[in-house]
Amino acid sequence: MKKQAFNPYLPSWEYVPDGEPYLIGGRVYVFGSHDHFGGKEYCPGDYVCWSAPEDDLGDWRYEGVIYRKTQDPLATPRDRVLFAPDVVQGRDGRWYLYYTLASNGIMSVAVCDTPAGPYEYLGAVRTADGHIIGSVAGDLFQFDPGVLMDDDGCVYLYSGFSPRPGPWADEIFCGKVGDGAYCMQLADDMLTVVRGPVRIAEGVCCAQGTSFEEHPFFEASSIRKIGGKYYFSYSSVHMHELCYAVSDSPMGGFSYRGVLVSNGDVGFEGRAYRDALNYMGNDHGGLVCVKGQWYAFYHRHTNRSVYSRQTCAEAIKFRDGAFSQAELTSCGLNGGPLKGAGYYPAYIACNLVSAHGVCFSDRAGENDPCFTQDGGDREGGDPQYIAGLRKGAWAGFKYFDLTKTKTICVTARGAGGLLVVSDTEGELARIRLQESKEWTKHPADLLRQSGERAALFLRYEGDGSIDLKGFLLTE
Repeated sequence: MKKQAFNPYLPSWEYVPDGEPYLIGGRVYVFGSHDHFGGKEYCPGDYVCWSAPEDDLGDWRYEGVIYRKTQDPLATPRDRVLFAPDVVQGRDGRWYLYYTLASNGIMSVAVCDTPAGPYEYLGAVRTADGHIIGSVAGDLFQFDPGVLMDDDGCVYLYSGFSPRPGPWADEIFCGKVGDGAYCMQLADDMLTVVRGPVRIAEGVCCAQGTSFEEHPFFEASSIRKIGGKYYFSYSSVHMHELCYAVSDSPMGGFSYRGVLVSNGDVGFEGRAYRDALNYMGNDHGGLVCVKGQWYAFYHRHTNRSVYSRQTCAEAIKFRDGAFSQAELTSCGLNGGPLKGAGYYPAYIACNLVSAHGVCFSDRAGENDPCFTQDGGDREGGDPQYIAGLRKGAWAGFKYFDLTKTKTICVTARGAGGLLVVSDTEGELARIRLQESKEWTKHPADLLRQSGERAALFLRYEGDGSIDLKGFLLTE
């Protein structure tokens, strides 16, 4: 039997954000940066890679560490942070890994004979005279690469960083250019720029009057070629959303087209920011088509922090050359609803909302629920759980086939009180919780059976707070 696929699709102890997915030789490989649980900065870990068979997207395999931050000779102790990478296969058949160290504005390259590494340092992106781009004031500030090998063998590198103006941005840029996304064509050596850089998407400082005015470019460049057109995805200055633009040319003419996914579900079916369904923060990901189905990869935030992010994915509709915004779900790569029988960990909730709504993750406090784990950063061990559900807070799980489901048994700890189980039509059960410091099971019969694509919501009504580990559904 194939494994069911959840969000996040990697083990709950793994914190890989910025996931770029590629279908290579019958497997989907995901390349991203590497956060730590309880981390105090972005991307402190070495690059790792995970992959899954294209016909079993619930069966992810750890490919190991593919590149270490100590391998780059330009890295000082202050710069040993590997931000979001991207990979591409060169004309020579080898694989090239593009990345930036911390915020130095320089794009480095590593190379390997296989996509899953290990990679070895090759050099930095430069001009024909050997000048390393990003090394002096006036250069393009390179950040978050997107790389494309076109049908004719030409290689294009997309990059850029364009936050809202302010002292913080001035300190980062040090006089370098950060007003949008840029494209450069590279020579066969995969290092030397032969055309560009050319700006292809406007940042907030120059977006007025352009198609990017309402969703200016911020970061997270990603590029795909679909049906002869170029699809450029990016994170906007709104921080919670991945947008996309389309052009007939790889080096210009891009026009904003829409939102791919929001890690708060803002904009989906017209949802306003005030009605967001998850704690939000910066986002980064990419697109991949597997067996005719497109998926949008993105990341979520955990532990009331912006430094412990996890990669997720959603099926996304593509029709007549356009993508429709994907909805946050618990079953993103599963190919349909989850089964209505079996045990489900609470950390696969796609919606997590307090009684007063949600906020950006860096503003969350002790009264906000969160996804977390016991202990420090690790490999293996007990899974994540939802902590800090207070009165009126709820977790949502989408979607299940509940046409035959008759009972639910919730595992929780903390204060007593009432846990209300419902779907979109109304209540399914009311569970009286016993106060307990240990994980305790609380069973209940469902009042009725639900649909074949049903959402399941668990709302806490009581004094104090509870932690939610998971629940068992039976038919």
